[in-house]
Amino acid sequence: MTVKSQGRSRYAARPSRHSTRKDDGSRYAARPSRHSTSEGGGSRSAYLPGLAVAVVIACVATLLGHFAPVIGGPVFGIVIGIIAGSAIPALHGDRRFAPGVAFAGTGVLQLSIVVLGTGLSLSQVVHVGGDSLPVMLGTFAVAIGGAFVFGRLLGINGELATLIGVGTGICGASAIAATTAVIRPKQSNVAYAIGTIFTFNILAVLLFPPIGHLIGMTGHSFGLWSGTAVNDTSSVVAAAYSFGDGAGPYAIVVKLTRSLMIIPIVVVLAFVTARREAANNGERAKIPWRKVVPAFLIGFLVAAALNSIGAIPTAWHDGLTFAGTFLITVALAAIGVGLRPAALRAAGARPLALGAMLWVCVSLASLGLQAVTGTL
Repeated sequence: MTVKSQGRSRYAARPSRHSTRKDDGSRYAARPSRHSTSEGGGSRSAYLPGLAVAVVIACVATLLGHFAPVIGGPVFGIVIGIIAGSAIPALHGDRRFAPGVAFAGTGVLQLSIVVLGTGLSLSQVVHVGGDSLPVMLGTFAVAIGGAFVFGRLLGINGELATLIGVGTGICGASAIAATTAVIRPKQSNVAYAIGTIFTFNILAVLLFPPIGHLIGMTGHSFGLWSGTAVNDTSSVVAAAYSFGDGAGPYAIVVKLTRSLMIIPIVVVLAFVTARREAANNGERAKIPWRKVVPAFLIGFLVAAALNSIGAIPTAWHDGLTFAGTFLITVALAAIGVGLRPAALRAAGARPLALGAMLWVCVSLASLGLQAVTGTL
């Protein structure tokens, strides 16, 4: 009996490095220890209440997203999550919900990236052609570099600037989700990044088609412009098909190819994060490869490779895309539940200003690079 008691106390006394901050609840909720047990039994059952809340919110958000596809389920998910978390104090105060909400915001988030990989094909990079790659790489560099420069000028913290930068430069909510799974930012930063990306998605859908017609763009050049300068896939589709002239199919291919930029940016961010954590813990600078290349990124690559060789039937694509988007919605709903509105208000209007700067710079860079490469 004495030995068992000591064994339990050894785990209980050790504080988790994922413990929440009590000031604004802006970090992810504490992850339940694999040694812990819930009142109802084993540790797995501890996930159910909080996970169920996130799934229910995601179902409502997905339904709303069906009727308003330009907004999309993920945006509805984080908004409804914030509202639910604010209106129902028990979601914050009751420890029954914390493990499941934390799992949805981390484990489900990582799983969503793997599932979304099944919709990508590595061979699409070749099919798009060399004429579009300089534009994609150039706009990506402008977004990431601009996030760093303008973020510092505006006094925006590095986490939020990074999230807005990758969301603008790669693929909106999906890129933010992948980055979140690696750097584990404050929930308020995730919410602000999603909100900023959403704002300029709407503006792009409304403004890009008339601007494209005004400057005499062809369907091919507009497809390249929208595919490289609009963030979320749903908004790319909306803008390109509104323009017409065959812009839609080409824009989709460009956008999916652009999504592959997730791979290098996640590896770099994982290395930087692991190195910083090692330094903070007084460890040696040597970083284990599993921290530099997260398991979910390997899964993403495997899924994309399987799709590239035709191992995933075409008939499955729509279902897998829906599943991946739904999982992201579940994760963002959980992040919204754990967010304190005061943390959002504290950031002010500067993140929106950063998003505006990046959006304008990326849009103009895409047009300029097309002019230089002769694809405009």
